[in-house]
Amino acid sequence: MTALNSYVLWFKQIDKEDGALVGGKGANLGEMTGAGFPVPEGFVVTASAYRAHIEENSLGNKIKALLAGLDVEDPLALNRASSAVQAVIEKAPIPKEVESEIFAAYDKLGKDPWVAVRSSATAEDLPEASFAGQQETYLNIKGDSSLLLHVRKAWASLFEPRAIYYRVQKGFDHLKVYLAVPVQRMVQSDVSGIMFTMNPVNNDKKTVVIEAIWGLGENIVQGAVTPDHYEVDKVEQKITLVRRVDQKIEMVKRGEKTFDTKVPRSRVTKRKLSDKQVLEVAKLGKKLQEHYFFPQDITSFKLAPSQLSRLPKSKLIRLPPKPRTAGKS
Repeated sequence: MTALNSYVLWFKQIDKEDGALVGGKGANLGEMTGAGFPVPEGFVVTASAYRAHIEENSLGNKIKALLAGLDVEDPLALNRASSAVQAVIEKAPIPKEVESEIFAAYDKLGKDPWVAVRSSATAEDLPEASFAGQQETYLNIKGDSSLLLHVRKAWASLFEPRAIYYRVQKGFDHLKVYLAVPVQRMVQSDVSGIMFTMNPVNNDKKTVVIEAIWGLGENIVQGAVTPDHYEVDKVEQKITLVRRVDQKIEMVKRGEKTFDTKVPRSRVTKRKLSDKQVLEVAKLGKKLQEHYFFPQDITSFKLAPSQLSRLPKSKLIRLPPKPRTAGKS
């Protein structure tokens, strides 16, 4: 368990017991790093840093006033209140001590490296709360000033309309929910994918499901590209299904720009993963499940030319009721 007054912690300093300080995503990144899984290097700007930002800029009362009497069932009012609170948080200066620790950690990653700035919400007294997917992620961030800007934006995303609505519906105090910010070195991938260590369609616990596309992972997360589909028997470590899909567009990064481009003709009809790679990814998934004791939904993995990297988070998935139809949402 890590000291609660730390503003910045490296993944290697964090484990699964640190959720109150670094949120679920941050705790998982630290836990996997400590367990030896291939997680790209990074650090977490902790919930203590967020609290310092709110307290030293006296933002608590301003946020309360902006949200007072808000009818979250009124979309226009909800969006107005959200924008107002986010503007207050983004415009406030980051406390000097917090800023210094962020700069020092970023410098240790190298000379202005490209990083992802993520959000990891936490509430010390609300273990039953789930804040996944309510806050923002920013990719391909570079430079001190841009990093600070996006840390503030991540903090402000704690007051996205959907996040405000959720807390009101659950009866949670807005000022007792905090935000940690994982900052992680970007991996420029040839292949990106997702993996389920249990079949999400029929709840088959023996099957690992892997889906993969060419290029960066945003297109698979957004559903913009139909992925290849692979299934592996995790007991026999044997591939049981391969469904290849032609891919004509991929997302790439060139310099400071990320954009969609045509897949080279030589790769359009090619499988994204070889049998060896499929089994390697499945083996990693099995190890993750064994480590956490629950099925895992790996929301992003990336294959660089010579490396398998696990990005950006792992979340436990509950076994849902068996679906009436065999469709996949």
